[in-house]
Amino acid sequence: MENENKTYRMIISGGGTGGHIYPAIAIAHAWSQRYPGTDILFVGAEGKMEMQKVPEAGYKIVGLPIAGLQRSLSLKNLSFPFKVLSSLKKSKEIIRSFLPDLVVGVGGYASGPILFTAQQMGIPTLIQEQNSYAGLTNKLLAKKAKAICVAYPGMEKFFPKDRLHYTGNPVRSDILDLEGKKEIGIAHFGLNPDLPTLLVLGGSLGARTINQAIAASMGLFQAKGYQVLWQTGRYYFNDMKNLVASSGFKEIHPKEFILEMDLAYAVADLVISRAGALSVSELSLVGKPVIFIPSPNVAEDHQTKNAMAFFSEAAALILPDDEAVEKLPELVDKLMSDKATRHSLGENIKKLAKKEAANEIVTVLESMIK
Repeated sequence: MENENKTYRMIISGGGTGGHIYPAIAIAHAWSQRYPGTDILFVGAEGKMEMQKVPEAGYKIVGLPIAGLQRSLSLKNLSFPFKVLSSLKKSKEIIRSFLPDLVVGVGGYASGPILFTAQQMGIPTLIQEQNSYAGLTNKLLAKKAKAICVAYPGMEKFFPKDRLHYTGNPVRSDILDLEGKKEIGIAHFGLNPDLPTLLVLGGSLGARTINQAIAASMGLFQAKGYQVLWQTGRYYFNDMKNLVASSGFKEIHPKEFILEMDLAYAVADLVISRAGALSVSELSLVGKPVIFIPSPNVAEDHQTKNAMAFFSEAAALILPDDEAVEKLPELVDKLMSDKATRHSLGENIKKLAKKEAANEIVTVLESMIK
């Protein structure tokens, strides 16, 4: 390939949640494998988790003073216009000093100012939209973007069709092969190899409704002989850990955060999860039966739309957030005792997986700079 020995300078912007950060890092890894000498700079939002996670992955990052609008009436909204102006000014300084060949936006607060500025300065931009319902910022930025990479079919209702690429969402590479990892995972998490395992995921900070539903279901799960590997999230960990300790239930295993997600997926017989873009993409790749409990506290209710894209293909079940505490125990029990349905859900969700997402996005980026 004519570009094989070339090096480039690339900015990747966005973050705020793992759902934005991990795809960004996966794109950086895939590009660096194809072009080893590339200089990659991440741009995030000050105080957000990307400022820690990106350096841990081995990349440089700078922060913008950007923040989102509060949905409720809040004094914080008064500072919003100033933060936007300050972020646009800093974006211009970053681009002038770094001189990127390409700018990639993965969503999150920092994505807007840096992509907008790059477009004004004539630098090619690519948008990676993870959700099945496009956010307002990406819809506006798409007008001048060279390419938009999406994770769901039918996204031409939001974006110009001639620049749309159906690539899927990039995910961390360790989950792509779970062969032989179940026994390792059982030992790692201290699980009982003879009991079926329910994996509960509510994101790095935690999901209140999911935690309440699991807390209300613990007695039933223990009585039925189901063990639970439970990522409670940072906000809820101490309360849930104390609750489990006081109940005396030995097969409920609360964890603040699960770093070894490949091992967690490997041990799971059934998964309960929010329906953020990253979770949905990972679960399709590992082919596990899942009950999605979409968060109602997200823009344009996009988690419900993500989950519905799978439910409509008989590839997952959905439980509305406001019904979860009451209905989750019975639904889990029904699925745990129905191996055929679990197998069918797992096979159907696997059909929707896009394994080569990061490499496909790199190929689109290549076409933009040739």
